[in-house]
Amino acid sequence: MQNAPYLTPEALSTFIRTALAEDIGDGDHSSLASIPAGARNRAHLLVKGEGVLAGVELAHLIFREVDPALRVEQHLTDGVRVQHGDVAFIVEGKSQSILTAERLVLNCMQRMSAIATATAHLTSLLAGTKAKLLDTRKTTPNFRLCEKWAVLIGGGVNHRYGLFDGIILKDNHVDFAGGIRPAIDATQAYLARTGRQLSIVVETRTLAEVQQVLDTGGIDRIMLDNMAPARLREAVSLIAGRFPTEASGGITEQTIAEVASTGVDFISVGALTHSVKSLDLSLKAF
Repeated sequence: MQNAPYLTPEALSTFIRTALAEDIGDGDHSSLASIPAGARNRAHLLVKGEGVLAGVELAHLIFREVDPALRVEQHLTDGVRVQHGDVAFIVEGKSQSILTAERLVLNCMQRMSAIATATAHLTSLLAGTKAKLLDTRKTTPNFRLCEKWAVLIGGGVNHRYGLFDGIILKDNHVDFAGGIRPAIDATQAYLARTGRQLSIVVETRTLAEVQQVLDTGGIDRIMLDNMAPARLREAVSLIAGRFPTEASGGITEQTIAEVASTGVDFISVGALTHSVKSLDLSLKAF
């Protein structure tokens, strides 16, 4: 399993149990009604597209939660490239249990695989630069754990997980606070007052705001938002390595290589988690 602070046994168990409760309610009546209680069978996870597989480890946990007696024979691992016709695993055991787990396994794996695929593709476009690909908080409510996990599987880097584990002073924070310096000063005072140690990223929209951050200091990274490549180069030159830099805002497959060539350290792309098309997977009896 990926080494990420949010991938705890407790968090994974809570996610799986909540998702199963949403789907099962007081019973999987389709399976209970049509399949004999003692019937046993097997099914395989069939890949029907091309991309990067993700969610296999999660599938193990889902099957175990539904029925600890289910046996999974794993053929492929998270992070491998797959094509149409590949079989990721075979699950065998009580037929009713396989059917009850089927949809949650597929929902998770299809979306996670799509995110891992997009992440791997965009990461490949950064070759030859120092830039690393970041995700964002533009995730599906109650599914962030899986989506950020998929980014890691695809070779990307997680930004902060939520509002609680890192500070990003975005444009609205800066405007509401009265400017760059007041926002940073207030944040530093807050951290001192509460005894918290959190990284501080400040979003800038202009070179003038970049200079204000440099004049103020006391932060950990400068975000360069919606800047054209030429402006990004100016900003990187102005910052001159004093703080890590992050490009953000409307970055696409067509523009990411040029953005990376400007010398930024990180590139954040919200589309990794909010605009992907699920990889076609199917759990089929055989």
